[in-house]
Amino acid sequence: MLHLYYIDNMDGSIEKRLIAALKKKLNNDISHDFGHAYRVMGLAIRIANEEGADLDIVVPAALFHDSIVYKGTEDYYKEHVESARFAKETLLTIPEYPKDKIEKVAYAISVCSYSKGLIAETLEAKVLQDADMLESTGAISIMRTFGSAVPMHTESFYNLDDPFCENREPEPSRYSIDLFYQRLMRVSMRMHTESAKKMAKHRDEFLYAFVNEFKKELEESKVLNNG
Repeated sequence: MLHLYYIDNMDGSIEKRLIAALKKKLNNDISHDFGHAYRVMGLAIRIANEEGADLDIVVPAALFHDSIVYKGTEDYYKEHVESARFAKETLLTIPEYPKDKIEKVAYAISVCSYSKGLIAETLEAKVLQDADMLESTGAISIMRTFGSAVPMHTESFYNLDDPFCENREPEPSRYSIDLFYQRLMRVSMRMHTESAKKMAKHRDEFLYAFVNEFKKELEESKVLNNG
């Protein structure tokens, strides 16, 4: 059973309605499912509490940041713009939600994208970026990476000739583990808040340990260097 966060300036019933609306909107992308949204919300609340961010903005922004996903299609660049629009439309249907904060929620979502390299100007947007990036390192990031292989039509888990991108640029659309080198091993360097940086440290260590174990197993099976 889900534990709902009861926030000082947000009635618990608002959160329940936001969650209900999100569940109806989500598609079946396993790496951007309700579990992802709920974890990002939990991380965002934790960071916001430590950094002094406005939870009225952070909570809906975290919940709706990936409400629309076009995984494996050319429309992926529209995801956060449309997710922001959906968040606005939903919040407008809730009379008791403070209307002066809706645009701030939409802004945080619109700059959330890692791949676009957008700069977050508000504290709440920085908190959302950090919370989302924490999902891109550690054990969960590994699960999400390989869970995306099917919807992304990935060719293979890794490149047989150069598994660790030593002599080529990463191609995550073709090889799952290439995402580690394009994104996962870099996210902690882009964290804004000290709270998120501390949480990322242990997750990074686990991620690197996984890669080292993978290298060892390939060496044992004599796959490296076409052995």
